[in-house]
Amino acid sequence: MAEKSVPSVNTESIDEALHRLSKKPGVKAWLMLDRTNGAVLKTNGQISLVRPARSSNSKASLPSPTGGSFSTDVSANTNNETQAAQELASMVWSFLSTAGSLVDEIDSEDELKLLRLRTKKQELVIVPETKYLLVVVHDTPPV
Repeated sequence: MAEKSVPSVNTESIDEALHRLSKKPGVKAWLMLDRTNGAVLKTNGQISLVRPARSSNSKASLPSPTGGSFSTDVSANTNNETQAAQELASMVWSFLSTAGSLVDEIDSEDELKLLRLRTKKQELVIVPETKYLLVVVHDTPPV
């Protein structure tokens, strides 16, 4: 199996950018998912506060990363955090796949660049990159 690699940007600059993102006001959490299979590569924040884990044996669990340039922060968290991150990743993966299919049906030469899902409580911003997906969860500002 080939080792997962980082995009052309070096790992330190990605880690620095993610650290700055974590410090932004209103950011509750973020997840970095593998672009090929949706496995959780890294997380930050308390995912279980955004979406608590629902079951201990999820039907559609995603694989955990087996190696690569990113260390996984998920293993340092509790089992509840890990489960919540995997369940949220699975839902985001499904949402992204559906949205990508919609874009492809509309225009097969076009591609999905950004998804924003805003609710009364929070907003998810999903940025598909070449090697990974970045999912940021932040507070929805009051109207």
